[in-house]
Amino acid sequence: MRKLLVLALVGLAAQLVDGALGMAYGLTSSTLLLFAGVAPAAASASVHLAEIGTTLAAGVAHWRFGNVDWRVVARIAVPGALGAFAGATFLSAISTESAGPWMAGILFVLGAYLLVRFSRPLRPRAAAGGLRGRFLGPLGLVAGFVDATGGGGWGPVATPALLVSGRLEPRKVIGSVDTAEFVVAGAASIGFLIGLGSQGFLLPTVAALLVGGLIAAPVAAWLVRIVPAQLLGAAIGGVIVLTNARTLMRAGELGGAARPAVYALLAVGWAVALALAVRALRRTRRARATVDAVLGTTGDAGSVGAATPKQAASALPGSPANAPVQDASRLATADR
Repeated sequence: MRKLLVLALVGLAAQLVDGALGMAYGLTSSTLLLFAGVAPAAASASVHLAEIGTTLAAGVAHWRFGNVDWRVVARIAVPGALGAFAGATFLSAISTESAGPWMAGILFVLGAYLLVRFSRPLRPRAAAGGLRGRFLGPLGLVAGFVDATGGGGWGPVATPALLVSGRLEPRKVIGSVDTAEFVVAGAASIGFLIGLGSQGFLLPTVAALLVGGLIAAPVAAWLVRIVPAQLLGAAIGGVIVLTNARTLMRAGELGGAARPAVYALLAVGWAVALALAVRALRRTRRARATVDAVLGTTGDAGSVGAATPKQAASALPGSPANAPVQDASRLATADR
């Protein structure tokens, strides 16, 4: 009973992280299950079965908060489902001894990516039309395959790619990726059911993860508007890296004094990433304050101390005199 309660709390925490970042439910849950000694295919299968419920709840919540672009969902979900089905079939076919290091390696790389990604501010490019199917299709296919074989990865692959495109506001990127994941999780579960049979799913574990995720889903859709993604992404990335490093070192038969040295090195890297994340967050907030100040001085031409027409013009996008302000605006947009 205690173990199921812990798993429910993990599902709750993982869904809060996923809803705020648009990623990491599968990474967090699968990492814990691997750490507890669950076979890789069974861990991924159980997590994806639980995700059918959590992603449905998250999608409905994001839709109610206006965080979903249905055109993006339609174009990325189908190829994502195909990739997830293929990935589930692949993971089900290989031995546990081979799957363990493979899955831990994918999770380690994705955790390291989170550390790097959230230790610096995202600078989106200027919007230039809608997202095209020739971009979303291959992205969904790759993200779905990585997600099924790694026990997680849909968000870490799909969300940053859409954010960097600069063609969709961050909250809609997160909401659309979370909503499309419902289809991806369903396809992966079908693949695992065919490859492993019903015994491949750890139903008590699925139930515990599902309950925690369902409780957290509506809160997560609201938190996406207020939680600083910089700190959350860097924190969860470090946890994933350190946890999966254990499996990789065991597979590589690394022992003796080498293991503490590796852990120490990874811990230092995690501390540096957190420090950089705090710095990036402060820069973003200062940039937002600068933008708000400029807009405040140009918003009321009749007030005392208001900007002159020339000053107001210099604050408009495209003005060479306003390059620092434009950069501040991009940073502020990234944090939102």
